[in-house]
Amino acid sequence: MINKKVEDILNAQINKEFYSAYLYLAMSAYFDEIGLKGFSHWTKVQAKEEVEHGMMLFDYIIERDGNVDLRQIESPAKNFTDPIQTFELILTHEKTVTDSIRGVAELSEGECDIATRHFINWYVSEQVEEEANVSDVIKNLKMFGTENSILYHIDKELGKREYKPHIYKA
Repeated sequence: MINKKVEDILNAQINKEFYSAYLYLAMSAYFDEIGLKGFSHWTKVQAKEEVEHGMMLFDYIIERDGNVDLRQIESPAKNFTDPIQTFELILTHEKTVTDSIRGVAELSEGECDIATRHFINWYVSEQVEEEANVSDVIKNLKMFGTENSILYHIDKELGKREYKPHIYKA
């Protein structure tokens, strides 16, 4: 049976992962509205990954004979003004998620829940990758600029992103 404190923080993390999916879908809609289909595709793939991350937590709680507590998902921000600003918001958001995952790791270790501590390591590594990917897009946007011809090429590159399901195996 899973420790109650650990169960609570994992349920909170499920909510954060699903909120992240909502946020990325809002960004995808924004990018569609301004005609950047590749940017829209990239954020839509990211939304799928976030749902998957939430479902991995969901399944883990059940596997540990815990209780899943699905909570209300907050409406995402919609204050997107341009691609650089939007990706900077993404980076800020991912850093917040990283901090949250760090909290799960610290609590599970403090509660001597070694199974959860081991499980959450996957998320720790995933967050390193998430932040690096977003930082790369920001660097490209800042280095090459946001003129239409440059955005066209970056948009085409982002549109090539493929969704790859993640499967956690202990």
